[in-house]
Amino acid sequence: MAAPKKQPENMTLRPPVVVVMGHIDHGKSTLLDYIRKTNVVGGEAGGITQHLGAYEVEHKTGTGKTAQENSIAHKITFIDTPGHEAFCAIRERGARVADIAVLVISAEDGVKPQTLEALKCIKDEKLPYIVAINKIDKPGANIDRTKINLAENEIYLEGYGGDISFVPISALNGQGIPELLDMIMLVAEFADLKADKNAPAQGAIIEAHLDNKKGISATLIIKNGTLQTGTYIVAEDAISPVRALEDYSGKTIASASFSSPVGVVGWNKLPPAGSPFTVVAGKKEAETLAAAFKPKSTATQSSSNNSANSNKIIVPFIIKSDAAGSLDGIRHELAKIKNDKVAIKIVIEGVGVVSESDVKTAQGDPSITILAFNAKPDTRAKSILERATAEAPINIREFKIIYELIEYVKNAVAEKVPKEFMEESTGKAKILAIFSKVKDRQILGGKVQEGEISVGSEVKILRRDAVIGHGRVKELQQQKVKASEVREGYEFGSLIESKIEIAVGDKIEGFKVVEKMAAKQ
Repeated sequence: MAAPKKQPENMTLRPPVVVVMGHIDHGKSTLLDYIRKTNVVGGEAGGITQHLGAYEVEHKTGTGKTAQENSIAHKITFIDTPGHEAFCAIRERGARVADIAVLVISAEDGVKPQTLEALKCIKDEKLPYIVAINKIDKPGANIDRTKINLAENEIYLEGYGGDISFVPISALNGQGIPELLDMIMLVAEFADLKADKNAPAQGAIIEAHLDNKKGISATLIIKNGTLQTGTYIVAEDAISPVRALEDYSGKTIASASFSSPVGVVGWNKLPPAGSPFTVVAGKKEAETLAAAFKPKSTATQSSSNNSANSNKIIVPFIIKSDAAGSLDGIRHELAKIKNDKVAIKIVIEGVGVVSESDVKTAQGDPSITILAFNAKPDTRAKSILERATAEAPINIREFKIIYELIEYVKNAVAEKVPKEFMEESTGKAKILAIFSKVKDRQILGGKVQEGEISVGSEVKILRRDAVIGHGRVKELQQQKVKASEVREGYEFGSLIESKIEIAVGDKIEGFKVVEKMAAKQ
């Protein structure tokens, strides 16, 4: 007899997980700041969100009182994804665990490149989404113009040829935010999000960190079931016993249920950000699951890259980052730096502090630069760095904003590109008369046909448009008066120094050697 199907009463409504997306500086973090009444932007370098964070808030009714009926359905988990293009990988990971997206667009600026990147991600994940037209309090805000701009980019709002819901808001003063939360709950209601609270927890890793004191920690989003202490979590081939749980605010909790963001410390290795996780009762079962995981092979890709880079100048780096998501963002952007002559080589990469081993590797090869993103040298590494000298330098650069790190790498690559030079024509003249020749010095007369001929300039000697030799203009006369240059249309007398015998009818072409400008990346 077949097992009975799970009855509807086992399933309960779960809070929606909402991903907030959009272009850099369009107000995503300010929006979440207002909703949860905390200041994340103030703690982020440059006012740009650097990590993927998850926050649980409680929606309130229009009277300002917390909704009593079905209160769990009035909780909302927000995922704050960075808007800068360097975080494309983080943004995509955020969308994979989300149920609903909020696409934030400035009423001043309209649609920008990362707006379209975010939209592509939303559509690829088939997420229902709401457009939040932000900064309506600004003097340059124009909601109607923004709606037209959205339609021009195939984002058709309600009343403007489509069915995409939108809410005009000011993340700064809170105008329209209650309506936005109402709209999120309405979309969640249509999505009919349900989960089984009694099942073992399942969900996804959204961030992972390595702390020298605490060890490896990860932030999880639970999509189904309940996570209890005493169990084991498995994400690909990474395992962690659940000894203690922390909620999004850092408070220790005994258990966590669906849609909640939760922190777990004690992983045996860094769990890949974006990977799904499962929960099992015992260590042996967890180890069996982890051992059965087979990662995708990258051997072919590495071999291809090595072959492609074999004839290029190599610029080597060691990259250390504070979190797996940041490392993803750095990798994503470095992959965009292409050059025919120079290739980037990542010698070591990882999450955590700059270690003694990292510093010794860089010490052994002065061409290696350590790029530390929010990662400090540990005690032993710091000691070695302090003893470094000008004769035996150790190159290390610290960054707090990813696009500054990327800009540094771009400049480092550009500096290594071999300089290329080209000849640039300055003028051309036809030889009309030869007056005398003594050794390699010839006095002749001619007429400038293009540009100008100058004293001291090098010239090519052309016969029937083929270069037969080179020379240098030592003296010039125009109408028997010494001149420094003679321009197009004028005749001249000249002393040319050249080992090639110049004949009437030949041409001389002045030129200068200039550096060839590299193509923009």
